[in-house]
Amino acid sequence: MLIIRSNFKKSLLSIALLLLLSFSSAFAYEGSAKEAWTKLVGENFSKRAEFSFIENNEKLPNVLIYGDSISIHYTNTVRKQLADKANVYRLYRNGGDSASFIEKMTKMHSTMNDSLLKGAWAFSWDIIHFNVGLHDLKYIHNKKLDKVNGKQVNSLETYENNLRENIQYLKTLAPKAKLIFSTTTPIPEGEPGRVVGDAAKYNFVALKVMKDFPEVKINDLYSFTKANHSLWWAAEGNVHYNNLGRESQGVEVARNIISHLAND
Repeated sequence: MLIIRSNFKKSLLSIALLLLLSFSSAFAYEGSAKEAWTKLVGENFSKRAEFSFIENNEKLPNVLIYGDSISIHYTNTVRKQLADKANVYRLYRNGGDSASFIEKMTKMHSTMNDSLLKGAWAFSWDIIHFNVGLHDLKYIHNKKLDKVNGKQVNSLETYENNLRENIQYLKTLAPKAKLIFSTTTPIPEGEPGRVVGDAAKYNFVALKVMKDFPEVKINDLYSFTKANHSLWWAAEGNVHYNNLGRESQGVEVARNIISHLAND
């Protein structure tokens, strides 16, 4: 009788353990990385190719693009250029100004590295191509671009301090990754919330910062774009670019990334 009771208790314990494991497994895989990414991106962006979920190919190096709308617009071209050469990811939204860099990067990584996700990001970055500046130098009044009545988002001094913190963050986040900083593209005449020439001023500060971080490579997208600025404008007074400009910038970004991948 004691043996029967003992075996019965063991059976109950085994069943309970199996149920617990089954419950834990179901909980752990309740969501997938793709679902988490789609929720992170949001409904507005989730249907855009630039923000599509990337299936990781373990045989390829991993590249992250961080930047504002300029980078959003050249993301697809970079992916085409690096097809079969790298997994190309980008930030889940517009990168905005330098003060939001760490918050957005942390949110993305904490979400996508969650061990409870099926297919959670379990890889390391090989290259991070990043830019901040275009949203730092803009003037805002009542949440609208207004260089007459508005206040500048971040001064040159604040931008410099933020940029230093951002680089230190990246070095901690991805100590083995190659970092490529892209200079901020030019401001056209007639832009409502930005002053012509400010991009050059902010780039000057950025390059000064980079002298203290010689390991960070420079992609001078400012000079590359300025030579063809009037031909690539989406419209007069608009900081964005037409299809030719976007594609040309994407090819140049991809070229920079490939050159550093080749040096691994």
